[in-house]
Formats: sequence, structure tokens, C-alpha cells
Amino acid sequence: MVETAEETMELAKVDITGLCQDRFSKMVTYLIGELTATSEDYKLPENINKLTSPKYLEMKDIAVNISRNLKDLNQKYAALQPYLDQITLIEELQVAALEQAAYKLDAYSKKLGS
Repeated sequence: MVETAEETMELAKVDITGLCQDRFSKMVTYLIGELTATSEDYKLPENINKLTSPKYLEMKDIAVNISRNLKDLNQKYAALQPYLDQITLIEELQVAALEQAAYKLDAYSKKLGS
């Protein structure tokens, strides 16, 4: 059996068409796989962000509370500062007065001894 040129051309077209369709089908499969892998790669950071976001909000709330409490504490300390200064002054005066009384008592006891 001898094939004519037209039959050979038709077989070649069928083969090329089939091969092209096969090639495009495999290319589509490959690209879908690549896009799926890329999509999965981005899902991990997305999931991490979803999980850490509430924790960061909680930490922010804690930091705000600490800051507020620190401001309150500083205000209370500033309000107490005049009283602390008075206590320091009274302590210094009383220590000086007690020291003077001790010197007088010592001098008096020496006079009594002689």
C-alpha cells in the first residue's frame, strides 16, 4: 500500500494537532500546579498573620495599660513629693536636734563626773 502525499499531509496534520493539544494540556497542568504551589506558599504567611494578629492586639492592650498605670503612678509620686520633702526636712532637723541633745547630755554628764 502506497500512501499519497495528501494522505501523508493529513496524517502529519493529525499528528501535529494531537501533539499540540497534548502539549497544551500538559502545559496547562504544569501551570495549574505552579500557581497552586505559589498560592499555597502565600497561605502560610497569611495563616501566621491571622494567628499572630490577636496576640499582637493583646500585647498592645497590655502595653497601653502599663503606660496608663505608669502615668498614674508618676502623678501619685508627684503629689506625694512635697510630703516626702517635708519628712526629709523634719528628719534632718530632728537628727540635728537629737545630736545637739546628745552633746549637751555628754557635756552635762562630764560636769557631773568632775
